[in-house]
Order: sequence, then structure tokens, then C-alpha cells
Amino acid sequence: MGTREFHECVIIGAGPAGLGAALYASRAGIEACVLEKLSPGGQVLTTDWVDNYLGFEQGVAGYELIEHMKAHADRFGARFLSKEVSTIRGDLNQGFDLHLATNEIINTRAVIVATGARPKQLNCPGEQELTGKGVSYCATCDGPFFKDMDIAVVGGGDSACQEALFLTKFAKRIFLVHRRRELRAVKTLQDKVLKHPKIEPIWDSVVESIGGENEVEYCMLRNVHTGEVRELKVKGVFIFIGIHPNTELVRGLVDLDDQGFIVTNEWMETNVPGIFAAGDCRSKPLRQIITAVSDGATAAYGVKHRLL
Repeated sequence: MGTREFHECVIIGAGPAGLGAALYASRAGIEACVLEKLSPGGQVLTTDWVDNYLGFEQGVAGYELIEHMKAHADRFGARFLSKEVSTIRGDLNQGFDLHLATNEIINTRAVIVATGARPKQLNCPGEQELTGKGVSYCATCDGPFFKDMDIAVVGGGDSACQEALFLTKFAKRIFLVHRRRELRAVKTLQDKVLKHPKIEPIWDSVVESIGGENEVEYCMLRNVHTGEVRELKVKGVFIFIGIHPNTELVRGLVDLDDQGFIVTNEWMETNVPGIFAAGDCRSKPLRQIITAVSDGATAAYGVKHRLL
């Protein structure tokens, strides 16, 4: 058995929700420990520019926003550890044991799950084989590799439109492939996309397969109404069709909705006393940085006033 330590409250995940929870817990005098298996920031680190976070009227780079958030939590004494949680056991009366991948155990009275979400995949032939060879889920990460090339962006929501606009900095031409006749993004994003000379929408279409020898050379598109299949020659396929919640850790432990997101009340409490959830892993209508931070603050407030 590895080492064992105790913290009043453990926050799993250091994205905006986890950082918001860390700040509010620490300011409330709760001894809080944040566990993050990767770098703090979550999906925000893959976002080039954040234009809708309150207080940054000119916008802010994703990484810079996270640096500000972490520094703020650091200032009030939140502790950060690079650890991965394997399982959670216990209850409110006995305390929760968090078993780590390093064979260590952390015991706590309260858990805030802020594990975020990850991009959905098309699950079409060629996608997995060509991931990293032209198939991407991160425009910020891979956009510069496609300078003066034709690429496809798949999706029609806010993320797809935001990333398509970002990719215009590099690509020669962008085909925006969407299964419907109109975009689902907010009106301001739709207007920018539809007016941009580099972006060409392809409506009522889905990607059937992605092909190429050692890298992406084309994708096959199927019209959802006519069934017609055609080849689209591109060097990259960027996929933004939604997210999966990172809730495997608590599956079977707390209540989840039909899509696998954690169900909470207005205090961010799950059905298991002592376990809270915040951010993109939670069942809610809007997943934005500002709502994630709000969730984290509410969860910390819940821990303080409902438990400790």
C-alpha cells in the first residue's frame, strides 16, 4: 500500500471549474487540494482566443486566462498536485478514499468532480488511422501545419465556427461540412463564417470516410437527403461535433443523465452526499468558461455550507 494523506476537500480537475472551486474553497478557509493528471487548463488550453469571458473586453488568449486563474487560486493557498485518480471509495460518514494511479491514497471529507469533457469522434473509416496525420480536434494545436492548404471543418455549432474562423489564418480554403441546412452557432459567429471569403459551407452532408496513404488526401461526403456520395480533396479534417463527458471515474457511483453527464442540484451536489460536480462534466444547458467557473464557485460554497 502506498502513502496516505488527508485534505478537507479534493477537487478533481484543474480546468476553469476546478480552478474556480479552488479559489472559492481556499478563500472560505477550506484546505483544498486540486488533482490534475495533465496541465491546468482543460479544453481552454486548446482555444486560441477567448472573446466572451467577462472582464476581458478585448479578448484574451486561452493559456493566458488559465495562468490568471491559477495564480489567483495560488494566492489564497490552493494546493495543486499532478496526480490521476483511479477510483473513489467511501462515504460522507467515513470519508472518501481517492485511490491514485501511483498507488497513493488521499482521504477527504468532500469531493468536487471537475473532470470536464473531450471531443466527440465521427467514428468513420480512416479517422483513427489518420489522427495526427491530418485529422485533428484542435485548430490551435494543428492549424499552422496547414498553411495555404484546403481543409475541411466538420460541425455547425459555436466551436466549429470559432475554429473555422481561426483556421482562416493559415488555410487557403475551408470547407465547412454540416449535416443541416443552417448553422447552430450564435448569430454573430454565423455572420462571420458565412461572410468570410475563405469559408465555403457544404450543407446537408456528413463525412462517410477519410482517406489517404500516409496522410489525409480526401474525405468522402454523403448528402443526407439524396444519398449522393462525392469526394472532397483536402489535406486536413478538423472535427468539432460535440463533446463526451469525462465521467468514467464516477460511472456507477453517482447519477448520470442519458448522455453520461453528472446530475446535480443547484448546490452542485450529486445524489451521493459529499460528492459535488462542476463544469463541463455536469448536466446543464450551457457549457462555457464563465458557467464552469460559476459551477466551481457554487460547489465550493456548497462544501463549506453543507458539509464543513
